Amino acid sequence: MHLIPSCPGYGLGLRSTYYEQILEQSPAVDWFEILSENYMVQGGKALYYLDAFAERYPLVMHGVSLSIGGPHALDRDYLAQLARLAERVRPAWISDHLCWSRGSAHQLHDLLPLPFTEESLAYVAERVEQVQDVLQRPLVLENVSSYVRSANDAFTEWEFLAQLSLHTGCELLLDINNVYVSARNHGFDPWTFIVGLPANNIRQLHLAGHTDYGDYVIDTHDHPVGDPVWALYQRTLEHLGPVATLLERDDHFPPLDELLQELGKARLLADQALASREMS
Repeated sequence: MHLIPSCPGYGLGLRSTYYEQILEQSPAVDWFEILSENYMVQGGKALYYLDAFAERYPLVMHGVSLSIGGPHALDRDYLAQLARLAERVRPAWISDHLCWSRGSAHQLHDLLPLPFTEESLAYVAERVEQVQDVLQRPLVLENVSSYVRSANDAFTEWEFLAQLSLHTGCELLLDINNVYVSARNHGFDPWTFIVGLPANNIRQLHLAGHTDYGDYVIDTHDHPVGDPVWALYQRTLEHLGPVATLLERDDHFPPLDELLQELGKARLLADQALASREMS
């Protein structure tokens, strides 16, 4: 497998709402993350815009349909399309989620949690290796937000992710918001999750907003990043050192300037965290 090129700094999730404005203004964003499935087409406007952005910015690919933990065989046609898209984009890395999202024949359009058992670990590890053989690069897997858990778990989620990464060489996309959401819903310490991961295998961080209902929290990606997530982000960078960071927004899209200001806040907090790390 070839080494993944570096893609440092601070990125935004690329959404069609902002296509024209980004191309006109060329905002000071270090890189963009594309949703892979949006560009698995033969032609048209989607690829026109994709090529335009690829000329101006580094890109990474982020998928939602791999279903690495699903009960079905891996979709070889999907993997072939993913590999072809990677040839076109030349992404710094390719990520998806540690979850299942397909039944026998249908995409469920949700990112559903796995049982964290020895059997599940062996099953997912084999599938990760199959995907990496096709892509010829490490797969980067994200922790999902969750609302239920298996009664038969043998591992915590962070232990499962750590073992999976160590067994397969896959890397990790640490979603700080998802850690916070799951911690609130399941009653664990989010910091225990973060320090339980192999720090050197964390390729990227995600920041996003959620909706807090008091007794439970929903990962909605339609609000600004909340204060507890910002605090956890700063503490994470003090622990890890510099890691590429992405700001996500999937609904209730604000003006682009507001997103850029929020990304600027990530830069500022990261600078403070990294300065504190150097002094300690």
